[in-house]
Amino acid sequence: MDINKLIDQMSEYLSARRGLLPIVGIALILLNFILQLFPIIDGLWLVRSNLFLHLGLIVALIGLLLIKPLQ
Repeated sequence: MDINKLIDQMSEYLSARRGLLPIVGIALILLNFILQLFPIIDGLWLVRSNLFLHLGLIVALIGLLLIKPLQ
């Protein structure tokens, strides 16, 4: 698949669903918070590194920055 087609398809998909990326980012942040509550999985690398927190923040910020250009 051509990269230009992929970018065009993603742009069209996200322009119809402008709030999707911020919602996904918030969901990842909440997932990180829930994982922090359970001491059983505290030793897991994903929990110790706060990967979902950082990934969620990046996805949400990118989503907020793309809301205006995708209109």
